[in-house]
Amino acid sequence: MPLDVLIVPDKFKGTLTAAAAAAAMARGWQQARPEDRLQLLPMSDGGDGFGEILGQLLGSEEQGTKTVDAAHRSIETCWWWHSATQTAVIESARIIGLAQLPPAKFHPFELDTEGVGLVLQAAAQQGARRCLVGIGGSATNDGGFGVAKALGWQFFNSHGERILRWTELHTLSQVRPPERGESFEELTVAVDVQNPLLGPRGCTRVYGPQKGLRAGDFEFAERCLESLSSLLARELHLEHAADAGAGAAGGLGFGFACFAGAKLVPGFDLFARHAGLAEQIRKAELVITGEGSIDESSIMGKGVGEVASLCRQLGVPCLGLAGVVSAMAEVKKPFAALHALAPDFTSVELAKTEPTLWLERLANHAARNWRVKT
Repeated sequence: MPLDVLIVPDKFKGTLTAAAAAAAMARGWQQARPEDRLQLLPMSDGGDGFGEILGQLLGSEEQGTKTVDAAHRSIETCWWWHSATQTAVIESARIIGLAQLPPAKFHPFELDTEGVGLVLQAAAQQGARRCLVGIGGSATNDGGFGVAKALGWQFFNSHGERILRWTELHTLSQVRPPERGESFEELTVAVDVQNPLLGPRGCTRVYGPQKGLRAGDFEFAERCLESLSSLLARELHLEHAADAGAGAAGGLGFGFACFAGAKLVPGFDLFARHAGLAEQIRKAELVITGEGSIDESSIMGKGVGEVASLCRQLGVPCLGLAGVVSAMAEVKKPFAALHALAPDFTSVELAKTEPTLWLERLANHAARNWRVKT
């Protein structure tokens, strides 16, 4: 019998966007089961692809604007505008994303988030009253210092000299808020992790190495961010360093909460609400999800694991497709079946070389074996 199939993958990091992954899965599945009725719903938890996915869900129009990337190089970027509700959607990864920079050319000490603040200003000038920002995938570790500067915050050392780089924050003595208040009536920030700003689970030690921070850099980076958070708490009663998600995007979650009055929410929850995900799953007879690696982190709040858990709650089988899959029983538990490209189907190297081709083949294989598996 034909099935109603909902295909709701996340990105395959470094190889395929969520939309490209969904399309590849659909092609492979349809080749083996042409009578099945497929619905594609690419997802984002706040990182790469957030803007386009949320913008489409809201029926927004793409807007172009000039800004700077994390290294302060001039770029053209886009954001999304829904005029009926005066809502802007911004994706930080398109502005200060690690993928926007040449590999290993810049050290995080040279990078900041000012470009995101400039796009926020553009949205405010357009008349936005509400703003949704996804902050995953950044190249930065500045605690939102760059965004603050762009919004008019000023920072000074004990000699009354302006601080212009986040690596000078260890000398911070005074912070002056902008004369104008917050730009938006409602600012919601989608975070893809729940880490605090500082400490062993903070942004510097956990995610800094992915961006180029070395072990010898940790103490200095922490001192700069701790100096910022301590002064904000002491002088302005802005105490957000321990908030869940404060450490997202190199502390940009913290910066948004302190400098723009933002509410931090799990990116998957934001996507699920706007997509009507629970209702979509109820209508399906099978859900297919996936990402580059389905592992322990997938069942700790990430989108793919949350989809599988929601499917289990609603009694709809969930099939997971990935580049690699963990052998842990707890990882497999919420899924009706899991299929991995490597090592049995192909190698990791080949899968990354031609990701679309191999994901199509994996979906085709899963479709041909679905009845057997159930």
